Amino acid sequence: MPQDTPPNATAAMRPSANRGVFRLLRDGDFQLAAEETRRILRRTAEMLRGSKLDVRPLSPEETPLGTFDVPDGHEEVERYWVDAPFAYVVVTYDVDATAHRYHVVEPDLDAFEAALLERVRTDIRDPLLYRDDKDPTSEQTLVEELESLIEQYGLDLHMESFYTLLYYLRRDFHGYGRLEPLMNDPHIEDISCDGYDIPLFIYHSTYTDISTNVSFGQEQLDNFVIRLAQRSGRHISVGDPVLGTTLPNGARAELALGEEVTPRGSAFTIRMYADEPFTPIDLIDYGTFSVEQMAYLWLCIEHNKSLIFAGGTASGKTTSMNAVSMFIPPRAKVLTIEDTRELALYHDNWLSSVTRERIHDGTNISMYDLLRSALRHRPEYIIVGEVRGDEAVTLFQAMNTGHTTFSTMHADSIETVINRLENEPINVPRAMVQSLDLLCIQTLTRFDGERVRRSQTIGEIGNIDQRTGELDYSASFSWDAKSDAFSQSDSNVLEEIQRENGWSRTDLRRELRRREQFLRYLQDNGVSDYRRFTALINEYYSNPEEVLERVESETIAADVDGA
Repeated sequence: MPQDTPPNATAAMRPSANRGVFRLLRDGDFQLAAEETRRILRRTAEMLRGSKLDVRPLSPEETPLGTFDVPDGHEEVERYWVDAPFAYVVVTYDVDATAHRYHVVEPDLDAFEAALLERVRTDIRDPLLYRDDKDPTSEQTLVEELESLIEQYGLDLHMESFYTLLYYLRRDFHGYGRLEPLMNDPHIEDISCDGYDIPLFIYHSTYTDISTNVSFGQEQLDNFVIRLAQRSGRHISVGDPVLGTTLPNGARAELALGEEVTPRGSAFTIRMYADEPFTPIDLIDYGTFSVEQMAYLWLCIEHNKSLIFAGGTASGKTTSMNAVSMFIPPRAKVLTIEDTRELALYHDNWLSSVTRERIHDGTNISMYDLLRSALRHRPEYIIVGEVRGDEAVTLFQAMNTGHTTFSTMHADSIETVINRLENEPINVPRAMVQSLDLLCIQTLTRFDGERVRRSQTIGEIGNIDQRTGELDYSASFSWDAKSDAFSQSDSNVLEEIQRENGWSRTDLRRELRRREQFLRYLQDNGVSDYRRFTALINEYYSNPEEVLERVESETIAADVDGA
């Protein structure tokens, strides 16, 4: 429990807490030094008197709590909140280095507040741990305990100081410490730490790769990496220094502890994901796919065609696979298998499974183990996060026995995917590879000076050529980098769907047009929330004629209003 004696009645007078006074004396600014000393004495006297704190919300004129001066040689480009009214970001342009810089600005701490914060960090731990009336991780509990401590200390703090302390306590106890502002920035896709005392790099949606003003010393970084592992329920140590895991907020983290495997010191890379998954409408809006491609994939998924998304790192493979999985019919049983949790489906009949590595007791549960178990659950759709080993043979066996499967691979072309599947360490027999229907090759590239993700090719796997023994394939959609447009070719898979359903060519085209019309309607009306999108897709499955009639009537009404 907190001690009864004021926390900084003596500590406030230590040189470490009053380096500002001594600096002023050293510089010969005796008047300012005297004012700083009187301020500290006033605060010490307040602590000895006792106080009753009146906690009230911050008013707009009291913000921001942090100040920022643009460095010499820099030009300010942009600033925005990441945790209003506490933390914001300033992006500057370093003229000499011809590079952007990302500056995190948090609430200012003077010497007294910094010393008080260290004392509060120590004294507040026990009350938070032993409170049984409320959740110790809740914001209200933290506010109440901080208020109680400040009153016990006898301090009459300004609300700016109170909320400054609250911010740092919340950041360090409930958040990700110094990384918290970065984790709250929706523009950041990746956070990279390469070692001790090295500025962190981020991948920003606007400025791409950019260095920050955040770095960690050796002890800080080692402790932070261990804490990240613990927060994800995993273990990392010098004896087992490498770990891939998923953080509580869904971000994917790759951690390395110490200097044995990363000579520059402990390191980490965090892949950020959107709070809510992207929908097919989002991918159409971003230009990753066209409406025609999405209608094609929808029809293929509805008719149980298996597919693999392939591409390089950060090309959007998992994002696209998760998005098109929203086309799965509503009552179909879906089973997902992943190393780390990335997939998020809004589907009632969904069983999610994740591999497990055991350090001590128990056994490892690999993706191969989960896939074998999955077949006993009788799923209609099996989604595997990534295939890269012996589990691929089982996955293709599932395809051959009538299961529809989706997965991802690292490869940059149809030929590369086939070669990887057929050779070490995957070793899928060629006769089994032909059970795969579709290959979507994605790329992260530049267009008009911006980095964009595009569906480079949607390929269809054919049969084995009896003359050459090679596996035939063709492209149903291709992306032209010059015009940033997609072209469509004849599709054997669509012809197969046509035959399976006894449709005429006209019937097939009508089915595609109906889906295109429906997707355009959702796009025009900004339906990008994955829950609403899935609900409307399910409604389409339930009664397509009624839904399309409503879409047509609303579209006509909108055209009339626009005219």
